[in-house]
Amino acid sequence: MSAQCCAGQLACCCGSAGCSLGCGCCPKIRQSRSTRFMYALYFILVSVLCCVMMSQTVANAMKEHIPFYEDICKGIKAGDTCETLVGYSAVYRVCFGMACFFFIFCLLTFNISNSKSCRAYIHNGFWFFKLLLLGAMCSGAFFIPDQETFLNAWRYVGAIGAFIFIGIQLFLLVDFAHKWNKNWTAGTVHNKLWYASLALVTLIMYSIATGGLILMAVFYTQKDGCMENKILLGVNGGLCLLISLVAISPCVQDRQPHSGLLQSGLISCYVTYLTFSALSSKPVEVVLDEHGKNVTICVPDLGQDLYRDENLVTGLGTTLLFACILYSCLTSTTRSSSDALQGRYAAPEQEVARCCFCFSPYGEDTEEQKNMKEGPGVIYDEKRGTVYSYSYFHFVFLLASLYVMMTVTCWFNYESAYIETFFSGSWSIFWVKMASCWVCVLLYLCTLVAPLCCPTRQFYV
Repeated sequence: MSAQCCAGQLACCCGSAGCSLGCGCCPKIRQSRSTRFMYALYFILVSVLCCVMMSQTVANAMKEHIPFYEDICKGIKAGDTCETLVGYSAVYRVCFGMACFFFIFCLLTFNISNSKSCRAYIHNGFWFFKLLLLGAMCSGAFFIPDQETFLNAWRYVGAIGAFIFIGIQLFLLVDFAHKWNKNWTAGTVHNKLWYASLALVTLIMYSIATGGLILMAVFYTQKDGCMENKILLGVNGGLCLLISLVAISPCVQDRQPHSGLLQSGLISCYVTYLTFSALSSKPVEVVLDEHGKNVTICVPDLGQDLYRDENLVTGLGTTLLFACILYSCLTSTTRSSSDALQGRYAAPEQEVARCCFCFSPYGEDTEEQKNMKEGPGVIYDEKRGTVYSYSYFHFVFLLASLYVMMTVTCWFNYESAYIETFFSGSWSIFWVKMASCWVCVLLYLCTLVAPLCCPTRQFYV
């Protein structure tokens, strides 16, 4: 059994065979999932490398513990103290290599509909050679001539790609809200208990949004001062009220009977979360009190002790950040997400209400269950056709690479950015999150108003 397992892993690394979980006691895994897992693993490895490059602690530890450190740095022409291998410029180069890697595979896998083609075999296998290619491209970026011009140009390309990545996530969130309401509303035709479910979930979400805004008003504002926080909380709270009123307005209900408070409640919760995240990312304001001591204002006092251990905060925060990015990448590369971005939706009369409406009512890929082929540790679930769009999958990871690059280097505060101070506050991060909040509201309003502006066109969301 072990020889068979080793042969399978060798075929996975150097051939077109699908990757298993690596042990005989582990359950079998679908090839479509194992492929996405391997690309996600490569993405995580490079992302962790970027964090290490942005760490001042790691750089200092290398200087202290590596013998002949300066001689080695001069020998590889990385500067007197290897300054070209650390900092924001190094992250830009590494992420350039990763972005080029996913861009090549995005072009290579364009318009693949059959997993039996040569290009599909390359997408699903040859992982050892792909790792070598990824490493070569990340390393090769350090030898690009005219580094200053490259870094300045690449910064703006990265910002554009990162904003597109954020836009896709926001669009899919709005689409998710509409799908949720449409699915549960379809169930009210046969079972009136779905009305209770809709009412309960809507009440919970509005309670969370309202409670969150009230708590932020208590902890992030003061009687005197904090005018920016007060204005932003008032604006975002007003936007939540606006989308709720528009969602149930007679003109919108006439064109979109499925529009309701469930969608606006979910968007309001997300707006509340982004507002909290933005205020938490805002640089602290320090003023002198009556005794001449420096005191911070417009931030909650109860969280000050949490920031004493910078390594703990940085480690936990970075882990959660990359977990969210990875989750966004994997959930936005499914077939349904790809269809939503291209405007392809199922007809409303085909909806079957269910609690876990994101999945098929009879299990995933029911039509292909009979067409699966099982191998040692792997289920080949793409015998007739692909389960997801290969090209779109790589495109999303390309944008995610740019998003990681901009996020780790604190967007436009790159020169003073270090991973240890990542959660201490930055105006760039603050405004990116606040802008994301407003774009989310705008996208949702567009889905409500678009049927009124284009009455001859059929809308399914």
